[in-house]
Order: sequence, then C-alpha cells, then structure tokens
Amino acid sequence: MSQLRRTMLQTVSCGFGYLALQALCGKPAAASSGNDLTEKVPHFTAKAKRVIFLCMSGGPAHMDTFDYKPQTGDKPHPGSVFNFSQHGESGLWISELLPETARHADELCVLNGMHADTTIHAQSFLQLHTGDRLRERPSLGSWVTYGLGTENQNLPGFLSFNTSKSSVYSSAFLPSIYNGTPIGVNGEDMTKATISNVQNQHLPYAAQKRQLELLQSMNGQHLQEREGDPQLESVIKSMELGFRMQMSAPDLLDLSSETQQTLERYRVGQNQQQIGTCKPSDFGRQCLLARRFAEAGVRFIEVNHGSWDQHKNHRRDLTANCQATDAPIAALLDDLKERGMLDDTLVVWGGEFGRPGITPGDDKNKDETGHNSRGFTFWMAGAGVKRGHVHGKTNDTGAQAVEGKVHFRDLHATILHALGLPPNDLKFWHAGREHRITGPEGGKVVNELFA
Repeated sequence: MSQLRRTMLQTVSCGFGYLALQALCGKPAAASSGNDLTEKVPHFTAKAKRVIFLCMSGGPAHMDTFDYKPQTGDKPHPGSVFNFSQHGESGLWISELLPETARHADELCVLNGMHADTTIHAQSFLQLHTGDRLRERPSLGSWVTYGLGTENQNLPGFLSFNTSKSSVYSSAFLPSIYNGTPIGVNGEDMTKATISNVQNQHLPYAAQKRQLELLQSMNGQHLQEREGDPQLESVIKSMELGFRMQMSAPDLLDLSSETQQTLERYRVGQNQQQIGTCKPSDFGRQCLLARRFAEAGVRFIEVNHGSWDQHKNHRRDLTANCQATDAPIAALLDDLKERGMLDDTLVVWGGEFGRPGITPGDDKNKDETGHNSRGFTFWMAGAGVKRGHVHGKTNDTGAQAVEGKVHFRDLHATILHALGLPPNDLKFWHAGREHRITGPEGGKVVNELFA
C-alpha cells in the first residue's frame, strides 16, 4: 500500500477507513466512536452475558403446559385437560406433554402472571418483541446489541432463526449494524438455511479483500463529506462484518462435527409427521445452532417455533407442538449446563399471549380455545434466576393474572437488567424525542425472579 493511500485511510473521517483495514488484517485498533458492535462494558454487574429466546408464536396454552388448574367444585369449568405431576425437588407442576423439559424443573423459574395489552396476534407479537404494538420499533435483540455489542467481532450480535416477520429482528431507527440477522425465513428448510449474501461465489478471498479495501476507502471519503451520518457509518460497518463472517459463520452452520448422539438428543433430521395444522419443523436444529452460536459469542439468539395458534383440535395440535419442541429444549438446557454456560445464559420461553382453557370431558364440541392476553405463562432458566420457582398466578380459571403480574414492559426491563443494562435509561434519540423499549411508562425490573 502506498504511503499516500495509507495516509488517506488514516485521516478520512478520523481514521475510519484505516480502522476498517486494520480489522480486516486482524490488527488491533481502537474502537470507533461511531456505530459498531464492539463489546461494551455493562453498566453494573451482569447476571447474564447472552440471551436465548425460545419464541413459541401463536399463543401456547398455559393451562395445559405450566399453569395447572385442577377441576374443583360440582360444576366443571375451563381448566387443564392434560395430566400434570410434580417434578424435581421443587415440586414444579408440569404437563405430561413435556416430560423432557420436566427433567429440568429445578432449573426453571415459571412466570404465571404474564399479561399483555391485546389478543390480536400481530399486535401482541410486535409488542413482545419491540414494546410497541402499533409502530415499527427496534427489537429487543437490537436494543441488547446496541447496549452491549457482541463478544465475537466476526459474527452478528443478534440472530433470529426460522422467523416469519421482520419485526422479530428489525433495528428500525437504530443504526442498521444492530439489525438482527435472519437464518431461515417463513418455514424454510433449516438444513438448507444460510446467512444470505455472505459467501462470494465469484471472487477468491484475497481479491475480495482488495475490493473491500478500495470500496471502504471510497466510503471513508464519502463519509468525510457527510460527517456524522449514522446510516453511512452503519453501511461501512456492516460491510466489514459481512466480510469477516465468511470465516466463522459457515463452520457454525455445519453440524457435521457433532456426534450422532448429540443429533439424536436434539432430534435433528428426524422426520416429523404433519398433524392437523402443525407442520413438521426442524426445531432441534435451531436449538443446536443456538448453542453453537452462543458458544461463539453471539449476544442475542431467537429460536422460533409456530404455530401454536390452535383454535380447534386443541388436544391434537398442542400435543404435536409439544412433541416437536420438548426434547430439543431439554437438550439445549442439558448442553448449556454441562458446559457451564447456563450460569451466564438467560433462556426465555414464551409467546405473545396464552389461551383460555376448555372444559374437560367435552371431547366433541368443546375442543377449541381462543386468545387470552390477561394471564399466561413464560419461563426463564439460567443467569441467576430462582431455580424451581413459580412467580405469580392466574385466577382459578386461568383467565386473568391476579398475583405477581408481569407485563411485557417488565419482562424487557428484567432481561436488560440481567444483562447489566439500565432498562429505562437505555435510550436513542429519534424524530425529536428519546425512545426506549420499555416505552414512556417504563418497565419494572422483577427482582423477585433472581436468587
């Protein structure tokens, strides 16, 4: 490289172009003051380093999974229609549909007092991910990477598997470097899922490197003329990240190094018969990939399974969904615990709302459920949450949270707090005002969930 060109890269936009070249060459460089994924120090002692969100889209029936409601009195009322039993030293009540997850009863912190604002799928799903049910806003994963960056500069800070909606991983008005990276979209076969546009089939690595050096120097000149343009800075950073991902991402997506025993535990590659509206889903592959990317330093990983939107044939379709997810989730918890990662990984399970119960015994005419946002269940595991613990409760019919109520705002606040971030002070200025995921009302950290 000529001295003239080196000088240009060092001086363009405070050395932004030279920083890009140093990153590509593997040389240390000071973190940019612009928008990047450089790992940041938490504001206070963090319980968690990363989050794995197991998103069950469609509204899991809480009373047939983790919120046991036995029939009482002379008149039958909506309640749990599957058998429950107590598990572990904690005696947590868990449905017969989830025998593998039940092995981890003493690791789970069950939130039976969840509630949200609407029973409309799209709006509640958006609120779950962004805190707002009407407008496009940054997803929780984007806020997390905005606040903490990533542990691995060769990988995105935020991944979303098998997603169907861009709201799941959108950074909205946050710089695009904090946008989530989708792997598998709209039920795509996860065995073929890749990170789009990472591999360059036309140029060898060395040629790509020279091409990117030239392009980044031009970007640097462009940025100098538009000083402080966050979108342009993000484009430059995204191009650097995309180049570096070629070295790490393909290997992590390749499961050939995993043992056959591991693949069987996660149920990877097992053919699942479609039952009713429940389509086969290689959910186990998502869970195994989540473990691999978490080990590699990705900050926030979302694993998606749907749809739990079962109105009719409730027993049949809920059984199918539980069969598809139970063993892979248990395998993920097994591996995180075995590797010592459960201590600093916060695992979260839940959907956009729950479902009212059906009347047991009425198999022909009442095997259907609706939507219920006034009371439903999430659970957490790892990262210092209370083990074998139940927080909150719904009323006798499971229709409404009556104790230990936790709104989505509070859930977001609690997750950010676990990561060492001040939930109501993590803000971004946009369109003339400050924004935060906990909204104008703010969220309450549920300290009772932590040991």
